[in-house]
Amino acid sequence: MAAPAGPELERVLREAAAALGRAGAAEGTGQGPAAALGAVLSALSAAGGPAALGERERAQFGAFLRSLARAPGAARPDGEWQRCFLEGPPGLALCILLEALGSAGPGLAPREAAAMLERFLREGRLSALLWDGCQQQAHGGCPEQQDALLNRIVCLPEHVSNKLQGENPPVFFPQNYFPLLGAAVLQVLQMISDSLRGGLDCSISFVSHVLGKVCIHGRQKEILGVLVPRLTELTKSDCIWQRICWRLVECVPERWMEAVVLGFVQRAPGSDVLSRLLGNLVVKNKKAQFVVTQKVLLLQYGHTTAVLQNLLGYLSLDSLRRALLLRVLQELLETWGSSSAVKHSPPEQQLYISKAILICLSHLKEPEIESCRQELLTSMMEGVKCHLDSSLPQLRRLGMVVAESISSKINTEGPVLKFEYEEDDETRELRSLLVQTPPLCVVPSLPGDDRSEKAGAALPLVPESNKKSQTAAPVMPDKESDAELDSDDDLVPYDMSEDKELKIKAPVYIRDCIEVLTGSEDVDKWEATVKALESLIRRNPAATREVSVELAKILLHLEEKTCIEGFVELRQRAQVAVLTTDPIPVSKYLTSQFYSLNYSLRQRMDILDVLVLAAQELSCPKFHGKPKHSDAQKPRIQLLPGNDSSKDWRRIVDERIKSKTRRFATRQCHVEPASSPNQFSSVAGHFFFPLLQHFDRPLTTFDLLGEDHLVLGRLVHTLAVLMYLAVNAVAVTAMGKALLEFVWTLRFHTDSYVRQGLLSCISSLLLSVPAELLLADMTEELLETQSWLGAASFADMVEKDPDGDCRRLALQNLLLMENLKKKLEAVPS
Repeated sequence: MAAPAGPELERVLREAAAALGRAGAAEGTGQGPAAALGAVLSALSAAGGPAALGERERAQFGAFLRSLARAPGAARPDGEWQRCFLEGPPGLALCILLEALGSAGPGLAPREAAAMLERFLREGRLSALLWDGCQQQAHGGCPEQQDALLNRIVCLPEHVSNKLQGENPPVFFPQNYFPLLGAAVLQVLQMISDSLRGGLDCSISFVSHVLGKVCIHGRQKEILGVLVPRLTELTKSDCIWQRICWRLVECVPERWMEAVVLGFVQRAPGSDVLSRLLGNLVVKNKKAQFVVTQKVLLLQYGHTTAVLQNLLGYLSLDSLRRALLLRVLQELLETWGSSSAVKHSPPEQQLYISKAILICLSHLKEPEIESCRQELLTSMMEGVKCHLDSSLPQLRRLGMVVAESISSKINTEGPVLKFEYEEDDETRELRSLLVQTPPLCVVPSLPGDDRSEKAGAALPLVPESNKKSQTAAPVMPDKESDAELDSDDDLVPYDMSEDKELKIKAPVYIRDCIEVLTGSEDVDKWEATVKALESLIRRNPAATREVSVELAKILLHLEEKTCIEGFVELRQRAQVAVLTTDPIPVSKYLTSQFYSLNYSLRQRMDILDVLVLAAQELSCPKFHGKPKHSDAQKPRIQLLPGNDSSKDWRRIVDERIKSKTRRFATRQCHVEPASSPNQFSSVAGHFFFPLLQHFDRPLTTFDLLGEDHLVLGRLVHTLAVLMYLAVNAVAVTAMGKALLEFVWTLRFHTDSYVRQGLLSCISSLLLSVPAELLLADMTEELLETQSWLGAASFADMVEKDPDGDCRRLALQNLLLMENLKKKLEAVPS
């Protein structure tokens, strides 16, 4: 028995320590230590192994191992001393070998200790170490010793690397060590399973602590990559293994719970597997519940769609957890319908929340939809309003898709919402999330939910061959029914193959066009006039100047009478032609109408688009002959109704930066095309200054600083482009000063689209106004702008602004300002 062997083991340990001391002092052959070490191993085996040792025996064995590690090489017979470390208590062996790594005495060299540690790992002593930790914890071991051992196990690669200065063996690389630790955890879990089946109780807390500490150190991928696949197989049909997994995660301390839960959610191949591995953890543990229902869904947005499906599917697979699913859906809809969240959160987070909402909707059952129908309807109306008010097309489209999905869920029999938007991969993915992928396991459904049974009963069973025959065989008309038809009904159609479409002749004079557009009831003539108007204006500039303002007014109010393909583009091109033919009076009229009453937001944005396109046409030189790389040299702005043109503004600024970059490389010879004066320079002020006059004066139906921030964003971007196109103009300095004051007024605007435009304005200013004029005439304004860009607000913009384009533009402006600062410092005082 173990009890009588205790005194014998103590005596043998004392004699072995004395023999090691004598051998080290005499530098003998080591025959005495060999016999002493053999006696220690025999006594340890007789005592029942390391697990049978008490606290006193463990302390004495630890002192013996420490003496063995400090003994010189001659006193350590090869083979015997390694067995003492491998067969002794694994926790003591690990601690003493780690101590030997940093010692510089006559004992174990660091390389010898590292080789012994490598052998310790390869011979499976990690599982013995974990099992010993479980046994110690079950018998009330010292918490401080448990924590120290836990730290050594988890941080072993760092300990070895620090002692060996990075020259550690490959087994101690994290990518190799933690999978090895995961395999040891599986062996210990198997031992626990065998103990439970044998009717013995044991503790799993130490393994849970190891798992939690590994995950909090960021090694979830390595250890769970080993654990999750094996546990997935073991828990398929074994309830004991399911309980072991549940206890494994339930015993993780709260400070490490988040990392463990996230690791399982990310690594689980499906929501059914996650349900088997975690059980009802979110119901029992408040920290896990907070992570699953709040942090992952509302405070983070970097997880993949598969993670969202795993998480929300896990909540839906048990009746106790479905209450949390409904609560999560309610909180997601509150966030989705919050105007503050829509304004201050990035589009990526809005997309993430939209995906989570649609996945939740896919898991709702008919009784649950019926119980919260009114709440869903209210949330849908609030949320779609906030999203449609956004100036970002992506957010508006997200609001439409989610509102359509909610409407289809709550109105299964009645009319549903239907919006018109451009379909892309993002919208197709969102709609696909409404179709729930069935889990692989059978989960009890809620009472009264028999939709799947009804659906299965309603579908007739048709063999595949029958389906093919039904599809291939056309329906042949009955011959008898044909014979009964009256012969008088067999009318022969007229031959119209030689007929030609009558072409309506378009007017050839500008005044005739005005009469047709304002008073003609002939639809065909009206359509022909709209199609021919642009070319007629450009061929007759003198006649156009006589009626330019009247024609611009007619075109601004012109509405589509018939379905003409490309009507909006035809009208816009005609407006641009009028404006470029007679810039000053027409620009005065259009800019004055921008702030007038009784105009829709669409008309006001049309005015801005026409101003930009006309300014671009006037500023680009008209080449005679074939220009070199005309598409690359001429910046184009495509302004279509409802499209976000901010990318075009930024593209123009980027091209301007590219043009100022000096490149030293061999280029092919080319012929420079003949250039002409910039016609926009002389009229830039007429386009620019009137747009700045009344932006802060709200009208009855138009408030730029209020709810009409979409038009404000378009106005700001328009000013940025006009500033860019006015490069080297006479009025460019005055335009720059006025633009800086405008930007300074709106620099803290909450709408991201407006902030993008403001930053684009600064970029256009810095790139268009010559540096000499900037430093001579706008030094004070530039210093104020630099203080804004370089102060905490700019740091917030670069690091904390929710919009990625704003962060990029702010950083770009900082670089431009730094270049100006260097020029300013170089100027002599």
